Amino acid sequence: MTVQNQPGARARLAPAGLMFLAITSIGWGFNWPVTKYLLGELPPLTLRGVTGVIGACLLAVLAVARGQSLKVAPALWPRLMLAALLNVTGWMVLIGLALLWLPASETALIAYTMPVWAAMLAWPVLGERPTVLRTIALVMALAGLAAIMGGNGITASAAKLPGMIMTLVGSIGFALGTVLAKKLPLHLPPIPAAAWQIGLGCFPVAIAGLLIETTHLAAVTPFGWLLLFYSTVIQFCIAYVAWFAALARLPASIAAIGTMAVPVIGVVASALALHEPLGIVQIAALIFTLAGVALAARS
Repeated sequence: MTVQNQPGARARLAPAGLMFLAITSIGWGFNWPVTKYLLGELPPLTLRGVTGVIGACLLAVLAVARGQSLKVAPALWPRLMLAALLNVTGWMVLIGLALLWLPASETALIAYTMPVWAAMLAWPVLGERPTVLRTIALVMALAGLAAIMGGNGITASAAKLPGMIMTLVGSIGFALGTVLAKKLPLHLPPIPAAAWQIGLGCFPVAIAGLLIETTHLAAVTPFGWLLLFYSTVIQFCIAYVAWFAALARLPASIAAIGTMAVPVIGVVASALALHEPLGIVQIAALIFTLAGVALAARS
């Protein structure tokens, strides 16, 4: 787009991109304890798939209400399907299944190596050469994330290998989706883009969940229904729209580094909401990770 070649226009867009990235990180971060609670009341594939499809329908209604067209040019369908597969389906299914073999802390640690893969892929695919500040920011964010997830006896073993492979593939897939979003833009407004990607990505997950899982809606508590609202509206609608809006305004590597605040926010939110451990190490890791994200934003 020509606006990206204008320094003044880019400077005006950068604060908006950072704001959207912050909304994404907060929305996805708080969804960690929300999902952990809901998994005690609903099976995983049904939970993620059905809420995603409902969220996509709500976004479609919102787009139409705002006068935005949901029409997709025939030439864009292949890249739209690829984006939905990498950014939604692959991430949710692979990370969800990996939890059968790995503890949540180890899964999160491997999953949020995503910015490393995004930074590596952004160089050959987009020509985004890693700057010194961006490299330091990435190391800082990884160090903070390792600190907050560490201390749990993280070890590799043959029994954990399927989960590690699934998590790694999901992480690399999401990173590739992040980079390709810049290389092969959909040329759709953020709301229709999010509606299509979430809907297409979650539909097969929902079908699989309804076919192979048993769901007892009567077992969902009133508080659970409230959290389902959060997972559907905040996590899928608002956070995903903000993510695609951030990708349109920021370099792929910076957007990816920014997502490293998600697990840190999730750990702190879990400590406050679910009374999980939160000590000086977790607080220091939070500060370190967010400092890395802030440094990346300045680079």
